[in-house]
Amino acid sequence: MKAIVGLGNPGVKYSRTKHNAGFMVLDNIAKEEGLVFRSGFRGQAAEAKKDGERIFYLKPQTYMNLSGLAAAELVNYYKIAPQDILVIHDDMDLPLGRLRLRSKGSAGGHNGIKSLIAELGIQDFWRLKIGVGRPKLETDVVDHVLTSFAKQEAEIFEEAIIRAVKVSALWCQGRQDEAMNLYNRE
Repeated sequence: MKAIVGLGNPGVKYSRTKHNAGFMVLDNIAKEEGLVFRSGFRGQAAEAKKDGERIFYLKPQTYMNLSGLAAAELVNYYKIAPQDILVIHDDMDLPLGRLRLRSKGSAGGHNGIKSLIAELGIQDFWRLKIGVGRPKLETDVVDHVLTSFAKQEAEIFEEAIIRAVKVSALWCQGRQDEAMNLYNRE
């Protein structure tokens, strides 16, 4: 059993913002695989079977800073092991469009990840970080992640979303090393 949690904020207002990278990846997976998200676990959840294994997809509807509440509900209910959790989120420390798959780490200043660590009580879960770049001024951080992409940025980001879907598929197959070798270098 595996869980893929895409981080973001609910509502049309935030749907195409940088902070919704995780939601965008899950939306693309759902489109490719014909998944239907339904209310559950304080979020929108979907389920699929791949190679006989159950995969749960979750888009928390608790807003970014409380994402851990929804993720913990799902993970604890199904007793999903830490190594079987993948969290997909935006990362300002990566250049726009870069991907980084990691098996563990700190929150790195990301409030959604801080919430997951606090609620799950662990740091050793997989993360797929999608670079959104850093704003010119540190005071613009909130505005930066809560705004949509400029046209040129959107094209780069859409390509990153497509690659992130591929990384997620490899992760589900237990091919994490291959995913890191292929996509962490780009």
